[in-house]
Amino acid sequence: MRNPSTLAIVGAFLCAGAGVVHADEAKYELKIATLAPDNTGWATVLKEYEKNVEAASNGLINVRVFLGGIMSDDENASVKMLARGEVEGVGATTGAYATIIKPLESIELPFFFKSSQEADYILDKVIKNDAKKLFKKNGLIFGFWSENGFRHFGTQWEVLEPADLKGKKVRSQESPPHIAMWEALGAAAQALPTGEVATALKTKAVKGFDQSLLYAIAGGWHLQIQHLTLSAHIYQPAVIAFNKDWFEKLPEDLQAVLLDEGDKLVRKGRKAVRDANKSLLQIFKDEGVKIHTISDAQREKFVEATAGVRDIIAAKSKGHAALIKKIEKGLKKYRSKKKGK
Repeated sequence: MRNPSTLAIVGAFLCAGAGVVHADEAKYELKIATLAPDNTGWATVLKEYEKNVEAASNGLINVRVFLGGIMSDDENASVKMLARGEVEGVGATTGAYATIIKPLESIELPFFFKSSQEADYILDKVIKNDAKKLFKKNGLIFGFWSENGFRHFGTQWEVLEPADLKGKKVRSQESPPHIAMWEALGAAAQALPTGEVATALKTKAVKGFDQSLLYAIAGGWHLQIQHLTLSAHIYQPAVIAFNKDWFEKLPEDLQAVLLDEGDKLVRKGRKAVRDANKSLLQIFKDEGVKIHTISDAQREKFVEATAGVRDIIAAKSKGHAALIKKIEKGLKKYRSKKKGK
């Protein structure tokens, strides 16, 4: 007859399942670099991801999150670091990933999405598999969606229609659709890395920008403007991705842990960013920034002025055009269903 203590040990093993740690099992380190600052919804979710992955892998994956641009204060540079295998994971905007995965530029077209719900539908139901294939083709593994959110105009003068931006010195993200948008609006845009924007605003090298509410505050950009126009002109997703060579060396069950634990946090991450917007607006107001909400007629002027950007980006490659077409088809379906309710 077996010793009861032996039976207890066997029972514990069976309850724990296949993920039980053995003394001879290899352990892996996952460093995630991101510009996301601490004490934000982004940081909270990444820290929870760190905790959950370590628990689900029974300690086989040691996760270290480097917030606030510690590894690099340039999003584009961090993505290139990931592709070279200098870091195992990165959290960045699709605009930054588009420096090496060019068709992703098609997602960040001006006035493409009318609401966060539309964006969620397209990202989760329409183009997620396309994104996975594009990442893999370029030496990366798509982990899970996050978001920067809708971008708005922050300026040192009032902006209510396109004419208000003509000839003005503004910062543009280093991304073709962003640059093309500013050109369409007649602004004198400079493409600057994220880490250089605060200084450029202070020295008046640029006098305006577009950015999400959360990052504008996290980067201290809101301290250098007097006006905020709630234009919601570009919805900007983000992605946590992994280096393909590193990821594929992991056992399949650990690969699944990274992807599954990420998927579980997508909705929570989006909610954390969106729920903060009301309090973020109050921070702008407390700093004396005047908030402008454009009318439907004013918004339509912006839509008309930037309409040509879609054709410019679609003409860049078949991949760009195909992704735009797929998003347009998905939006048409979503809007039709919503209208029919």
